[in-house]
Amino acid sequence: MTTLLVDRDLCTRCGICSESCPMGIIAPTGETTLPLVPEEISGLCIRCGHCEAYCPSGALVLNVRPGERALLPEGAGEIAPEDMTFYLKKRRSVRRFTGEPVPRETIAALLDIAGYAPSGGNGHPVQWIVVHDRERVGRVAALTVEWMKSLVGSDHPMSGYVPKLIETYQNGYDAICCSAPHLLFAHIPKDNPVAQVDAIIALTHFDLAAPAFGVGTCWAGFVAMAASVYEPLQREIGIPAGRKSAYAMMFGHPQNRVYGIPRRNMPEVIWIEGRPDRKKMIGMDVQETGRT
Repeated sequence: MTTLLVDRDLCTRCGICSESCPMGIIAPTGETTLPLVPEEISGLCIRCGHCEAYCPSGALVLNVRPGERALLPEGAGEIAPEDMTFYLKKRRSVRRFTGEPVPRETIAALLDIAGYAPSGGNGHPVQWIVVHDRERVGRVAALTVEWMKSLVGSDHPMSGYVPKLIETYQNGYDAICCSAPHLLFAHIPKDNPVAQVDAIIALTHFDLAAPAFGVGTCWAGFVAMAASVYEPLQREIGIPAGRKSAYAMMFGHPQNRVYGIPRRNMPEVIWIEGRPDRKKMIGMDVQETGRT
């Protein structure tokens, strides 16, 4: 199958598609040749779409469902730095939700955005489970508490922390899922060594996009820990065979509105510039080896 579809009339032979290809497989253009991926190395294409995305004349289409191509309107997605700063700093972990469920269409739109998160080799190993029913979310919380009970008196790092959580839950307050209307699980192949990071990146995309849709989120750490080891919870969620839960997130319509931005400590940064003096590297006995 031809990897690239190129409009001869629109192509300016600028070479940007070749420069942008992370696999370096797009042959440079010439006066009489268009961009192409030689057939013998076409299998190296990871379908990332950089070639199409960076083509300034819109002449090139990656041959992956080309009929679904959507043109990017001029200026679309451009956000002023000040607007982006406020948007991200306003983001809160939401633990109080209204009773109104989030429509499936909205969740699907957010997951579509999450599908554009970067992944190792453009593999996109992340799949999703949405617990849309509030009662099932409650069941997940109850099973997480059951798992916590097994930690009491053990050498688990959480053993001294869970008794209070269990007591709070038994007294009627759900500190596990915050009575959220929905839960989102990202699940990944068990044998993929980089998929865990891919899942966190994808969940972060969901997390950051959610407020624009009127949705609040909170990373469900207790649930994520339980889902990674507790079989009754894994069965309740329905993790497919050969896959595992990477992390979980609760979400719904936030009950309260954000009116201010709290303070944070200034970031601690080490700036590295130029070539380090290897003889003065702190904590290391460095000898010249002749290597450059």
